[in-house]
Amino acid sequence: MADIQSAKSNVVVQTAVPDGRVTTERPPWNPTPVQRKSLPNAGGVYAARHLDIWLKKTSGTARANRAPATTAPDGSPEWAEQHSHQTVLQQHCDFFDTDNDGIIWPIDTYRGFYALGFGFLLSLLSVFIVHLSFSYPTCPSILPDPFFRLYLANIHKAKHGSDTGTYDNEGRFVPQKFEDFFNKYSNGKNGVTATDLWEALKGQRVIMDPIGWGGAFFEWAATYIMLWPEDGVLKREDVRRVYDGSIFVDIASKRAGSAKTKAA
Repeated sequence: MADIQSAKSNVVVQTAVPDGRVTTERPPWNPTPVQRKSLPNAGGVYAARHLDIWLKKTSGTARANRAPATTAPDGSPEWAEQHSHQTVLQQHCDFFDTDNDGIIWPIDTYRGFYALGFGFLLSLLSVFIVHLSFSYPTCPSILPDPFFRLYLANIHKAKHGSDTGTYDNEGRFVPQKFEDFFNKYSNGKNGVTATDLWEALKGQRVIMDPIGWGGAFFEWAATYIMLWPEDGVLKREDVRRVYDGSIFVDIASKRAGSAKTKAA
């Protein structure tokens, strides 16, 4: 009984990581059990099955290191453990940082997109879109980087408007925003179609935000092309794994394996 009570009260979630100084400097509201009694549905709740008991955690509190959702209440545990020093947004970008130095060169982005199946032209186009848009915001100095590199320590500064809001301004993952998006636009399905995404792009737009409009379109188009679902529905769990980046390694590995099989 003591273990159950302890588990039920263990609801304060991790909101900061070592490689994200800003996550320590700007903490989100992380309610204690007593505070949630005063404001019981702040951000909503989701139930997670664990050790044969149902735990309720605030889904409105941003997670620094994990990307939980109703399809995966614990997020991607092994992936999160391997990247315990990174925010979820940094994890999303980690696949492209092949030498793990916290800096992504244009050639890294090209190789990453190519490994994910985008081909020469789309990979090259992605390099221009990503690095021209995001290099300067992540640059550690007031002068632009001459090589248009991305700096993962500041990748949270590259967050744009008109998106789902699933990443907060410090690069954390907000489960409530993720679930909101699918609840609004999936029409009861376990995912979203191209038509749903078009409605979502219109529905999430904010005024006077052409960069955000373009960024959202590029990101969802790239996600759809990469996953290319046979039934036309981008599955909720696949999209969740795009957010934390855990799916990129699997896709690249499968494509590399298929290429070797064909060559043999």
